[in-house]
Amino acid sequence: MSQPEVPIDVDPATGIWTTDGLPMIYVPRHYFVGVQTAMEDALGSEVYRQRAYAQGHKAAWEWCAAVSKVRNMRGLDVFNYYMQRVSQRGWGLFKPEDIDLDRGTGRIRLDNSVMALHLGKTGRTQCAMYAGWGPGGLEWAAQDMGKPVQLTAEETQCVSQGHAHCLFEIRKA
Repeated sequence: MSQPEVPIDVDPATGIWTTDGLPMIYVPRHYFVGVQTAMEDALGSEVYRQRAYAQGHKAAWEWCAAVSKVRNMRGLDVFNYYMQRVSQRGWGLFKPEDIDLDRGTGRIRLDNSVMALHLGKTGRTQCAMYAGWGPGGLEWAAQDMGKPVQLTAEETQCVSQGHAHCLFEIRKA
């Protein structure tokens, strides 16, 4: 990917950017990571992680629901498209692995995480804000396929801990 593969439509009257029918913003990485770390400092690690998870889960669900209509896609195709789109928007490269909605399991490998790359080796997981994305998108897909399931995910390894990539383990809640 040498140039962004995400089409950006700019409304000339409002200046609002959209992609796949959803409003978007473009911000410097240092600003975004700075806001996230400031929120974690203010709230404490546990509360920040819970809030980031909940908001990420909600955002993934809403994205899948909206884009399903715009793109006329269904089920796991929407989830896989979501993983492709977040990868194309510069968050890192998200790769779903061994997704099994019947068992409620899977993994999401994350290479080049914005958070981990920017914060460096801290000795702890740094990508909490992404943890809800997989379960949110997969729960939407499962419901769309007539197989509702409740899932959760945990970052089990992070580049900031010295690993080669970040990894989120998904399981039934």
